[in-house]
Amino acid sequence: MSPSIREASAKTDRGASQDASRRIKRIAIVGGGTAGWMAASILARALHGSGCAICVVESPEIGTVGVGEATIPPIIDLLKFLGIDEADFIRHTQATYKLGIKFIDWRDVGESYWHPFGTFGEPINRRPFFHAWHKARAEGLAPKFNDYSLCAALGDAGRFRRPDARAGGAVAGLRYALHFDAGLVAVYLRAYSERMGVARLERTVAGATQREDGFLEDLVFTDNTRLKADLYLDCSGFRGLLIEQTLKTGYESWTQWLPCDRAIAMPTDNNGPRPPYTQAKALKAGWRWRIPLQHRAGNGYVYSSAHLTDEAAEGELRKDVDQAPLADPRLLKFVTGRRKALWRKNCVSLGLASGFLEPLESTSIHLAMSGVYNLLDHFPDLNFDPSNIASYNAMLISEMERIRDFIILHYCTTQRGDTDFWKDCAHMSLPETLADRINLYQHTGRAPVKAGELFTDVSWFYIFEGMGIRPDSFDPLMDVVPTDRLRETFTALAASTKAGLSSAPLHDQAFAPSSPVRVA
Repeated sequence: MSPSIREASAKTDRGASQDASRRIKRIAIVGGGTAGWMAASILARALHGSGCAICVVESPEIGTVGVGEATIPPIIDLLKFLGIDEADFIRHTQATYKLGIKFIDWRDVGESYWHPFGTFGEPINRRPFFHAWHKARAEGLAPKFNDYSLCAALGDAGRFRRPDARAGGAVAGLRYALHFDAGLVAVYLRAYSERMGVARLERTVAGATQREDGFLEDLVFTDNTRLKADLYLDCSGFRGLLIEQTLKTGYESWTQWLPCDRAIAMPTDNNGPRPPYTQAKALKAGWRWRIPLQHRAGNGYVYSSAHLTDEAAEGELRKDVDQAPLADPRLLKFVTGRRKALWRKNCVSLGLASGFLEPLESTSIHLAMSGVYNLLDHFPDLNFDPSNIASYNAMLISEMERIRDFIILHYCTTQRGDTDFWKDCAHMSLPETLADRINLYQHTGRAPVKAGELFTDVSWFYIFEGMGIRPDSFDPLMDVVPTDRLRETFTALAASTKAGLSSAPLHDQAFAPSSPVRVA
């Protein structure tokens, strides 16, 4: 045994009895909103019975952004972890179901494609189904996308159903997420957190004091009172009150790849049946979202201020939505990128305080949730071991960068040339990690991902396929599948999808007018 290992072992033995005194006993979360109360809920659930006190500091003077209303399937897993009844959550947050995202006018004006949830076909010869899709096209079979994605088929039909493992086939492979009112979600999770023992302090944070080693010591409020904690979570939004204004962590901009730096959000009435999907429509200098809720529709335009003025963007949004807004349009300014460190000293940044990726793939709420989960995986003691912090930062930064690349793919593969914005997107330089993925797919049809990546190989296929990227070849292992067998398998899979679609009720039937709801 080397001296260093012997010393470490001896130190561990001596310190074993002191572990309890090194435990985190006080956590302060600066900022409420979705990120703050989600963090409080998860920590309260995971640390229940540990004796750790959690306090959320929420300012009555500072509003939250609260426009992110679309999620991805891990939100359902979160509700299960928290022990929250899904139906109750949906009722109180005015939520609707989401089966994926439908992209309109991205490849070119007049064309659309799907990024659905759930399964796509089924593996053939142990290869992902999209390899069989490539071979089928090469064999002239001309398969139809919605025949193999039940979520896409249900979405286009305005229908919804839950997964059922007993039913097998396409129905067993369904997955879904939610659209919800972010303000109501914060209210709901606040009530949940308070029931779990989380304290709420209504104060405005003026700043924070630091120890000699740079760690945060106290929060200082505008009334000159203070709050001390062991661990601080910065959920203060874009300003990053602790992670940036106090700790001066620094910011890495990704605007060279994602030039959109503005968003105008505008709620309207629903003007028809609520579709069970998010709509992302490409416009002159960015894209418009439309998200159906029970009580209204969320609309917004994410755009580049270098290509469009704020006034022109609002006009384009109003024209495209063609409905009177329920509230004045709200302008948001942002810089796409991330903090150079998401965890520094005894401060962990979450949500907008940690960075920003435009909501094209509904990842904002997920990244906040992922940050808390990874904090639990790296939960510190009062030593705040640097290697533990470095591991957390590496994992979260890698996740953000992979998501960044996935979002860039939607832009850089466009065939549009009708505006300067889309011309610039088509000719942008790319991160090396993304350029390598595109090159591999173009030559082999493969889209491998690393363990733990949010978007799987089939998600990458959806964007490649939807944007018209056709590989030069397909997986050679598909050569052992005769064309007749391929045709039979495709026919059977299409029949399974059709059966799952035909017996599904309309999405709007899940939200009958008589259902009790609360709108705060």
